[in-house]
Amino acid sequence: MSGMASVFYPRYPEGDLHPECEALLRRSTAADAVSLDAMSLEDARADFLLPDWLGIPRDDVTPSTAEAGGIPLRIYTPEGRGPKPVLIFFHGGGFVMGTPDEFAPFCTQVAARVHCIVVSVGYRLAPESPFPAAFDDAWAATEWVAANATSFGGDPGRLAVAGDSAGGNLAAAVSMLARDEGAPGLTHQILICPWVDMSSASEETDSFRHFGEGPWLSTVGIRWYRRHYLRDLAQSEDPRVSPLLAQSFCGLPSALVITAEFDVLADQGRSYAECLARAGVPVVHCCYPGMLHDFVVLPALFTPAWDALDQMAAFSRTAFSLA
Repeated sequence: MSGMASVFYPRYPEGDLHPECEALLRRSTAADAVSLDAMSLEDARADFLLPDWLGIPRDDVTPSTAEAGGIPLRIYTPEGRGPKPVLIFFHGGGFVMGTPDEFAPFCTQVAARVHCIVVSVGYRLAPESPFPAAFDDAWAATEWVAANATSFGGDPGRLAVAGDSAGGNLAAAVSMLARDEGAPGLTHQILICPWVDMSSASEETDSFRHFGEGPWLSTVGIRWYRRHYLRDLAQSEDPRVSPLLAQSFCGLPSALVITAEFDVLADQGRSYAECLARAGVPVVHCCYPGMLHDFVVLPALFTPAWDALDQMAAFSRTAFSLA
């Protein structure tokens, strides 16, 4: 790396923005994009993920649907004999945007690479359903999968959770409640660019100072999402909202934490991995150089996403095999 400051992130001279990220930001800024805080909720949701960013679903993975007490689920089953391990996936979108259908291409890639069933959870979104709705739905869906895995070819003895950004928050929080409740047993958790600290203090980190004014996920964007999700900022101190603020990290399932170098959330993802390690939890943390927030779920845009997918798959296959 040359260590030259990016035109988009002049406060960060340590590394170089990946050329694919640089090109995307140039295209998006040239299009006179409206900032998130200036958009209506409807326009923000419509503009969240462009279809060509995610690619197309694999045709060797079979989709089906189910409901967990009214919570819509998308179930992705790869070819091969069962019963198969099950990975419960919570999508990103700041608790405000995103649907399981939008994340279908990513889920089929994970299912095929891990050789597991992926269950994508359609949890309720804010502001129509603020905290704790998303967490409650994530937990209810996890309990449903544990109780009903055999009905769709899954192995209830090999369950894990995963999520990106806000979904990483839910995966971490669900892992903590599963530990506290003693069930369901989870083999591991995969946290992709996780948003695990929603407190205002998190904005004092270097990653917020370096990348908070950029054109991708910004401090303004974080505050916009948080304002929609929380009725009161005091709720950010609740570990179900900010798992990084939990009192104990002992006894949690092993974890893979993936962060992006050019991401306002990079420092809190790293800090979460450090908390797990200090508590004796087996954890692998990998920060992908030059990448933007949530790059992993956008392999049609960013070539390094394929490497991250392979890393996720290898980690999951190993964890499931040890269950």
